Amino acid sequence: MSKEKQSGNGLAIIMMIILFAIISFVTGLGGTFASVMKEQFQASNAMSQLGTFANFIAYAFMGIPSGILLNKIGYKQTALTAIVVGIIGLVVQYLSGTFGSFAVYVLGAFICGFSMCMLNAVVNPMLNTLGGEGKRGNQLIQIGGTFNSVSATFVPVFVGYLVGNAVSPTLKDVSPVLFIAMGLFALVGIVLALVKIPEPSIEKAVKSAVKDKHSALSFRHFVLGAIGIFVYVGVEVGIPNFILVSQTSVDHGGFNKIISDTAIAGSIAGTYWFLMLIGRLCGASLGSKISSKTMLTVASALGMILVVIAIFAPTGKLVSMPVFQSDISFAIVQVPLSWLFLVLCGLCTSIMWGGIFNLAVEGLGKYVKMASGFFMVMVCGGGILPWIQGLVADVSTYMTSYWVIFIALAYLLFYALIGSKNVNKDIPTE
Repeated sequence: MSKEKQSGNGLAIIMMIILFAIISFVTGLGGTFASVMKEQFQASNAMSQLGTFANFIAYAFMGIPSGILLNKIGYKQTALTAIVVGIIGLVVQYLSGTFGSFAVYVLGAFICGFSMCMLNAVVNPMLNTLGGEGKRGNQLIQIGGTFNSVSATFVPVFVGYLVGNAVSPTLKDVSPVLFIAMGLFALVGIVLALVKIPEPSIEKAVKSAVKDKHSALSFRHFVLGAIGIFVYVGVEVGIPNFILVSQTSVDHGGFNKIISDTAIAGSIAGTYWFLMLIGRLCGASLGSKISSKTMLTVASALGMILVVIAIFAPTGKLVSMPVFQSDISFAIVQVPLSWLFLVLCGLCTSIMWGGIFNLAVEGLGKYVKMASGFFMVMVCGGGILPWIQGLVADVSTYMTSYWVIFIALAYLLFYALIGSKNVNKDIPTE
């Protein structure tokens, strides 16, 4: 490989990693703005989550078009298009505060979801390809995931700082974070537009009047992997969400007062995301040495064990646990034993995305671009699976609802051990 090509690939990798961080930054706004929405628009708890819901549901609409865009205009132009759409979505969210319209805010979050979907369709296959697939490709995706987690950890801290002790915070109070996101988009967009970045040679242009009878969906391991992404995103979101939802609703042996503080519950959920950051750092360092199959197998099995222990843990038992706070420090608080094991699941979910994606697109060749688009459709599981978990909680208990998480993790274990095997090697991919 020439020095010029190595330099081009290195710059491409850096840009994709930065975009990985921006995806998390913008996506995280929905959750962190929830309290602001409740105050400014007198929204209910359910309505306050519509920003996050709109962002995830956008993937269902934009996933396939994202793959088509990759085929039509390539990775670089798709990324630039996504950046423009993202800036528009952020502007709309800002204007919702000026107009005092909750509907406009949700529309802005939905538009941002289009952008995040397109960016995800770009960064995952590009990092995997630039790394030469296999272990190196998995390692680059894990590195991207690490920066994604750093960004996810920063957003709630910064928003909390902006809101401060405001009695009735509004979108104007947190508008600086929107401008920062716009600035990051603009900066990366300018760099991408001015610098020559190599397009991964995944798909050769073949001019033929005969339509290809195969597609990414012709590969069993890809179809099962796409389902894996659906349940994985639901697991990642569902575990911390229901810690927050249940913090004032579950009887913990008379200790409700100790754990009913929303700030403490938020710190506990934040610790889950912090452990995801730690897990991704470990995944990035081990990605070139340990296969995706092994990493996903261990993570899924360990996650199942932790969830089962949490479900059957004594409800009245409290333990001391260090939690990550909004002022970037740690404090020891008393938490239910079950929550401790659920928070530890963050170490498991941290490396799943890269492992599933890497296994699912392995050997797809020219079908990777469209596969990436279909993958993005399945990210909507982040909005659907937690809803199913909520239905279970409504008819039983919050801890019983974690059987939904257990079943999802069991599926991921099945995929790692059996479903990820490519049984369609007879299909030409050049």
